Amino acid sequence: MAQYSRIEVANAMKETGMIPLFFSNDIELSKQVLKACYDGGARLLEFTARGDFAHEVFGALVKYAVKELPGMILGVGSVTDAAAASLYMALGANFVVTPVFREDIAIACNRRKVLWSPGCGTLTEIARAEELGCEIIKLFPGDIYGPQFVKGVKGPQPWTSIMPTGGVAPTEENLSAWFNAGVTCVGMGSKLISKEIIANKDYAKLTADVKAALDIVKKVRK
Repeated sequence: MAQYSRIEVANAMKETGMIPLFFSNDIELSKQVLKACYDGGARLLEFTARGDFAHEVFGALVKYAVKELPGMILGVGSVTDAAAASLYMALGANFVVTPVFREDIAIACNRRKVLWSPGCGTLTEIARAEELGCEIIKLFPGDIYGPQFVKGVKGPQPWTSIMPTGGVAPTEENLSAWFNAGVTCVGMGSKLISKEIIANKDYAKLTADVKAALDIVKKVRK
C-alpha cells in the first residue's frame, strides 16, 4: 500500500522538479542506484517496469526504501493496464506512470488515492485525463513534442501540470527551455543515469550528477 497520498506526491513532484527514471532486473544494483539518487537529493524515483519479474525487483526496492531511505517516494512507470497498476500498488507504489492514457488505470488508482500520470499527446487526451482527476500529465515522448507544445497547452489551459519524459537532459539549456515553457517537473532517464555509470558502478558520480541536475532545476525556476 502507498505510503503517500496523490496530493503529497504531486506536491513533492512540484517541489523537487525532477524524477529520475531507472530499470534493472538486478535487485542489489537497483538498490545502489536508488540510494545514489537519494544521496544526491532526489526524493522521487520512477522504476520503469519493462522486464520480466520487474515486480519482484520493485517489491524489494520498496522494502529497502521504507527501511533505509526516509522520505523517498518510489513509483512505477511503463504500466499499460489496470491489472499491472493494481499489482504494483499492492507492492507499495506511491505513483503510477503510464506511456498511454487508459481510463481503467485511472479508476484503479483513484480508488486507492494513488497519483497516476498518463502519457498524453493531445489537448483532448489531457482534458479527459483531468476530468478523471489527473494531477500531473506525462508528456511522452517529450523530445517529439518539445517545449513549444507545453507552451501551447498552457495558453488555453494554464491549470494543467505537465511532466515531460524523453529528451530531457541535465543541462541548463535543456532544462531552462522546459521550465520556461511551464512544466511542473521533468522525468530523466538515461541522460542522467547513463549506461556508463551503471557499467562502471560509479554511484558517487551518479550522486553528484543528480545533485547537479537538481541545482540546475532550482536555478532555472527562479
